Amino acid sequence: MPEKTKDAPTKGATTRLAIEDAAAELFIKNGYHATSMREIAEQAGLALGGIYNHFKSKEEIFEAIVVDKHPYKKILPLILEAQGETAEEFLRNAALISLDEIKKEPDFINLMFIELVEFRGRHGKLIVLEVAPKILPIFEKLVKAPKELRVTNPAVLARSFFGLVVSYMVTDIILGDTSFQKLLPSNSMDAYVDIFLHGVIKENK
Repeated sequence: MPEKTKDAPTKGATTRLAIEDAAAELFIKNGYHATSMREIAEQAGLALGGIYNHFKSKEEIFEAIVVDKHPYKKILPLILEAQGETAEEFLRNAALISLDEIKKEPDFINLMFIELVEFRGRHGKLIVLEVAPKILPIFEKLVKAPKELRVTNPAVLARSFFGLVVSYMVTDIILGDTSFQKLLPSNSMDAYVDIFLHGVIKENK
């Protein structure tokens, strides 16, 4: 019998993840309120009582999904490693990395809409509390760069940055494969980031 490695997930952790995967699939398909604990148990291949050994309620499962499946866990390390000799280069690279990675997580976008519509975003603070201490130092360093940025508040800069990512993804979903989408340039993501960095109004020379 193979010896368990130090980093191997426990049976309990594996079961929790299986429950989260099953619940996420059902939430996306049917919506949060239309999904029952019994359906989650059946999807996960468990008896109903087995779920309650790991989660007290359906909302606790949803909270776990929001935290465990949030794409920031993949995006944050990439942002930390983003290259750029100037604040503009760094922000451009970090934004393009974030947009590219989050497009690979369509299921999470659907879960985000459930969070916003059915919960009015109340679980968002779970992510903020976890992410803010890791991400704010990056923006604090950026606003200290002499004469590069008009923004002097790191929290404002961080919020606008993540607003850029979310707004791009939401409008991309809404536009879909429409004629309007086809009018956009092939590098629309880069153009969107450029507007974030420089605005839409030309400076008077």
